[in-house]
Amino acid sequence: MDPRFDILPDRKNTNSVKWSVYKPDVLPMWVADMDFRSPEAVLRALQKEVDLGVFGYPDGSDELKDVIVKRMAELYHWVIRPEDVVLISGVVTGLNMVAHLFSKVGGEALVQIPIYPPFLSAPGNAGLSRVDVEMIHQPDGSYDIDFEAFEAAITDRTRVFMLCNPHNPVGRVYRRDELERLAEICLRHNILICSDEIHCDLIFSGYHHVPIATLQPEIAHNTITLMAPSKTYNIPGLECSFAVIPNPELRERFEKAGEGMNSWVNLMGLVAGKAAYQDGQDWLSDLMKYLEGNRDFLFDFVNQHLSGVRMAKPEGTYLGWLDCNDAGIQGSPYEFFLQNAKVALNDGKAFGRGAEGFVRLNFGCPRSMLEDALQRMKQALEQLKQPVQS
Repeated sequence: MDPRFDILPDRKNTNSVKWSVYKPDVLPMWVADMDFRSPEAVLRALQKEVDLGVFGYPDGSDELKDVIVKRMAELYHWVIRPEDVVLISGVVTGLNMVAHLFSKVGGEALVQIPIYPPFLSAPGNAGLSRVDVEMIHQPDGSYDIDFEAFEAAITDRTRVFMLCNPHNPVGRVYRRDELERLAEICLRHNILICSDEIHCDLIFSGYHHVPIATLQPEIAHNTITLMAPSKTYNIPGLECSFAVIPNPELRERFEKAGEGMNSWVNLMGLVAGKAAYQDGQDWLSDLMKYLEGNRDFLFDFVNQHLSGVRMAKPEGTYLGWLDCNDAGIQGSPYEFFLQNAKVALNDGKAFGRGAEGFVRLNFGCPRSMLEDALQRMKQALEQLKQPVQS
């Protein structure tokens, strides 16, 4: 256990979406927002900026880009240049900017479901059609890519493949050979790859994140990679993300797609992002040990004590994907746990076709909060199975 992560901050009445949407007696285990204080290095850097007391238009993007370039080289042996980096306010913003690359010509965007909901909405926001390819749901609860279905879904109208790796919500960290096969298909069909890799730092032992753009120069030339310090260091409210686009022509098109909408990154986001990447690695290493303990506790509890519920052990992210289809719940599992356990989860139906019987659970929180939520869910399921008294 670690006191930095064991203490639950009181976030009620603090402008927190996570803690304000539901009633006070409901435990919020939904939106991907951890209940941990950010690293002290980040807090110090922000406090220094606050003490200055002036919050004008920001500069400092070049410094952050230099830090990002160094980080990519150290973590992934990925040699990029500062000019390859485009700062954006959020990865969801980036997804929509990519979709708008094709707003004038139309076409189709390919996504793998289940998937983080903004993947489902971004194509339509730009006037593209969306083509969903279901992943293969294995008996143990894990998911694999259906390569045959993926390639069969491609038409002469397919313009972009929107990849999520590590995958939200199923927790897969794709292997190199899987990424190579996806990339080869996209190159052969002249399809742009947009890769959301926002959870790339949240990888559990035994797994390794491979940015798809690092596979070979041709793939990098055909890829827009979206990353951010926001999930890693729990600073999503500061809106600091970035795209890596080595192809200068593609980068220019991407920037043009955001004209008037993506002007600069929030001043505090620049400050926090730089501090996190420069001085937050020890904190991150300790965080991952804590999250891995939470993941293992969640996995064991679900499979031992939540009757009829199953889940695969996530390889990355701090999100559990719970299959409740055999739990005997009539209707929505999300509504069931909200009403009967006072636990707010993400409703699986928001993640695409076939996910109606699932819920997503955020285990980026103190262990005590996770235990409380799981005990509530266990009791709700036990009451469900009790015979009705005549």
